[in-house]
Order: sequence, then C-alpha cells, then structure tokens
Amino acid sequence: MPADDARSLRTRRTTVKRLPKRGRYERETIDAILDEGMICHVGFAVDGQPFVIPTGYARDGDTLYLHGSPASRMLRSLAAGASVGVTVTLLDGIVVARSAFHSSMNYRSVVILGTATPVTGRDEKLHAMRALVDHLIPGRWDDLRQIMDKELNATLVLAIPLREASAKVRTGGPLDDEDDYELPIWAGVVPLSLRPAEPLADEQLRTRIATPDYVSGYRRPVRR
Repeated sequence: MPADDARSLRTRRTTVKRLPKRGRYERETIDAILDEGMICHVGFAVDGQPFVIPTGYARDGDTLYLHGSPASRMLRSLAAGASVGVTVTLLDGIVVARSAFHSSMNYRSVVILGTATPVTGRDEKLHAMRALVDHLIPGRWDDLRQIMDKELNATLVLAIPLREASAKVRTGGPLDDEDDYELPIWAGVVPLSLRPAEPLADEQLRTRIATPDYVSGYRRPVRR
C-alpha cells in the first residue's frame, strides 16, 4: 500500500483515527522523532500470542535497523517474515489541567508498520552496526576497537523499510472546559527533557585518558 506521496508515509493503516489533527505524516517530522529517540517498542506475534519488546534502534535514511542475539525470539520471528509494529515516544511535558479529565501529556510519537529483512552482507551489516552505535553517541564508532568477525556473526541485524508510518504530536497547554477557567486552580505545563549527567569514567581504565568531547558534551539531537 503506497504512501500518499514521495515525502509522506501515510497509508490507510497509519492514518491517525483518534484526534486526527495531531497526526503528522511528513518525513521531516517522523525522521526528527526517530533521530532524537533511543528506545523503541517492537510489537509482534508468535503462535498467535502478542508481544511488545523494548530495544535499541537506529534510522539510516529510509531504513530502521534493529539488532540483537540470533537467539532472540523477537528477532527470529521478524527475520522469518512476521509483520511488525514499531513505536518510539518522546515525552515533552506533563499537562496540568484544572480537571482530571483534561489532564494530559505533551509528546511526540511515531508508529511504523512493515516487515523486517535480515541484513546478511558483511559490508551492510557493518554499516548498520555503525549506525546503531553512532545513533546513541555520534562519533563513537571511529574510536572503538574494530569489531571481530565472531562478534559480527553473533549479532542478528534486521532492516525495516520506512514506507508506512505516522507521527502523533501534542503540544501546548491544557484544554479545559470553558467554565473551569474561572476556578482558583493552578494549571499549566511541567516541561520534561532528557539531560545527561556528568560522565563517570570506568574504574578499569589503565591510563589517564581524556574524556572525548562527544561524551563530555553529550546532547540528544532536538528538532521539534
């Protein structure tokens, strides 16, 4: 089922039904959320039983990469052709309304639907592994010990094409009932963000090694 146009990932399956005005389908919004997030939740079924597993991921162009042990039930199921649903959610704030009914959260989320394909070629697998490492800490791959073949062989990498997806975004303050605005109750938003603390050097460092700039100055990319 093709998307509406070359820059939209909207399909019948990914069209937002609940609060459709919050739906976003353009690649710029979807890519920005995926690039800022670090954990996704993968939904799949085995023998009719549904599962949702959190895991790391990386986006590289039009592909989302997952990786893990070949013994993983999730990865084995997806590699065999099971349909997959992937979600990524960023929590931006708690919306403090004047009533419980209108209390909410500000968030940006993405849902991806599709089928995964195992990455088997050595060069593509290395490319995917680099994307996964640098997604968490950009620039880290070049400083690492070169990956060994036994490590590469012990890692299953899957590629999910970004063809069907949607984002859902809530921003702004509380949307209370008109009569409630006169109540003597505080309302507003508690902004939330992910901020790194001071890096902690490994106690097993054999020599004094300067903390890399990409660690000491670590920040997640933010494009809202």
